[in-house]
Amino acid sequence: MLEFILAVFLLELTPGPNMAYLATLALARGRMAGLIATAGVALGLSVHATVTVFGAGALIQRQPWLYETLRWIGVAYLLYLAWEGWRPEKENSPQRADLLSTAGPLFMRGLLSNVFNPKSVLFFVSVLPTFIRSAPGDPAIPFEMTVLGLLYVAIATAVHAAIVVLAAELRPWLLEGPRHQVVRRILSAALALVAVWLAWTTRR
Repeated sequence: MLEFILAVFLLELTPGPNMAYLATLALARGRMAGLIATAGVALGLSVHATVTVFGAGALIQRQPWLYETLRWIGVAYLLYLAWEGWRPEKENSPQRADLLSTAGPLFMRGLLSNVFNPKSVLFFVSVLPTFIRSAPGDPAIPFEMTVLGLLYVAIATAVHAAIVVLAAELRPWLLEGPRHQVVRRILSAALALVAVWLAWTTRR
């Protein structure tokens, strides 16, 4: 179990699409927006854990086209988020952008950014099964996979929340005055580079 915790912790500290998106969002829109998206990401991780327990991981391994479809949707979605951040920012006054009215879209973007995250798919399909201690065919395997999946979601969510809080603390120094639009575009370009890096490193 300790080996699994360490592996998950190191994996989540490795720069990836979730980290890039949440940090960019927290810098652009603040801590609460980032935490709402973090909840969406957590649900996306839970979806991956659930479908793995029910055998979808084996299906993805047997059907390369399914993995490729998920992978390219994830890359395209990150590029879309990067493009959206690159465009001139819309009016963001309280009258035009109440956080309550945008909580749903923020949550859904966090969810979608992870559901189509090939890095997460690869972990649940290829890495998590290696930590199963039960013998093949043992009826305890689904329970063991569920425990590991929940543990993964908890650790990943804690790391993501810490990233959001840290990024939000840096926001006043990075986004004041004329630097605002420049920093937004730098972050958007970085997110686009993460999408390209993801497409390269997750190919089979």
